[in-house]
Amino acid sequence: METIAEALRLLKRQVAIQNDVRRARGSRVVEERELLLIRNQLARFPAAMRAIVMLTAAEHHRSADTLRVSDFAKHR
Repeated sequence: METIAEALRLLKRQVAIQNDVRRARGSRVVEERELLLIRNQLARFPAAMRAIVMLTAAEHHRSADTLRVSDFAKHR
């Protein structure tokens, strides 16, 4: 569950940065670097990412950034 929690934390941060970039104008080099770092960190958790994708696919009305670790305990 720790890896799922970390992956969810990273996904939520990724969504927040992407939303900030969309609202802002101009060059966002720092944000793009952080997004790259997040993508690299998420690559360390392939099983957690598969579980997150499967749960979001099962519940089409939810995006990954709205999930909680407790949602995964319900589906075990």
